[in-house]
Amino acid sequence: MELLDQIKVRARQLQNRIVLAEGTELRTLKAAEIIINEKLARVILLGNPETIEEITFKEGINVSGAEIIDPATDEKRQQYAEMMVEIRKSKGLTIQEALASLNDPLVFGPMMIKAGDADGEIAGAINATGDVLRPALQYVKTLPGVSVVSGVFFMLFKDKSVGDNGVLVFADCAVMPDPDERQLAEIAVTTAKTAKAIAGIEPRIAMLSFSTKGSAKHPLVNKVVNATQIAREMDPTLLIDGEMQLDAALVEAVGQLKSPGSKVAGRANVLVFPGLESANIGYKLVQRLAGAEAIGPILQGMAAPINDLSRGCSVSDIVNMVAITSNQAG
Repeated sequence: MELLDQIKVRARQLQNRIVLAEGTELRTLKAAEIIINEKLARVILLGNPETIEEITFKEGINVSGAEIIDPATDEKRQQYAEMMVEIRKSKGLTIQEALASLNDPLVFGPMMIKAGDADGEIAGAINATGDVLRPALQYVKTLPGVSVVSGVFFMLFKDKSVGDNGVLVFADCAVMPDPDERQLAEIAVTTAKTAKAIAGIEPRIAMLSFSTKGSAKHPLVNKVVNATQIAREMDPTLLIDGEMQLDAALVEAVGQLKSPGSKVAGRANVLVFPGLESANIGYKLVQRLAGAEAIGPILQGMAAPINDLSRGCSVSDIVNMVAITSNQAG
């Protein structure tokens, strides 16, 4: 079974409550119909019910299985506003300001999650990444012990000998331009959890560099070496090694030559890049030249899954991301 099929099967089993914050956007409504029909999640649409009804009637879309909530009038606004004031009291947030900001679905969605009324959220089809993530970070916040949000791509290869049955996980390809040692370690630990939750694989993590086991000396190499050690301290169960060049991570003969005895070298299925520049270039090279399918970016590190879509996303992209978000919620 292909990875996306596995993800959808598990999503159907989980039946998590996923908020579609852009509930009046056409692609989102078309995706909602598919999600409902395929039973991938319990859909919560945010937006004016009359507007949603008008669009769906005009386009012949059936979202009768969704819960539709208007952030401007919902009965839980006061409860959410009081929670917001408590969370942001050091910033001087007032109840009036909180109530006004709840008119924005991008604020209302994370507050639903914070209150336990939803399990995850999808947005970004018509909103910038910063606008999606800002309220998520303010109210849902990051996982305990994690200070950074990062982005993962699942790279799917026709050649099943690559990675884990044709799956490689790349991080961080979307968020942190230049992570420090601690941040890089956190990215490794959270990526391992994402790999397990979404792909069901046991992660073998290669911390990538232009050096393998001291073959080069440079502060950039030291960062990766130290990050590897910090990651081991954060989670002693991790199967992780580094610093390691890409060929040593993926090609068994090279790995055993450059890093003899390593349980990761030549067998890695999770690649943690030293910075966003190399990671972004790396996944696009593999996608464009090797023909790998790239699924993502999938955001990780937050206390609950909130994923950002590309504004050029397709209906199927939204459907897939809902299934992935449900898997993250677990």
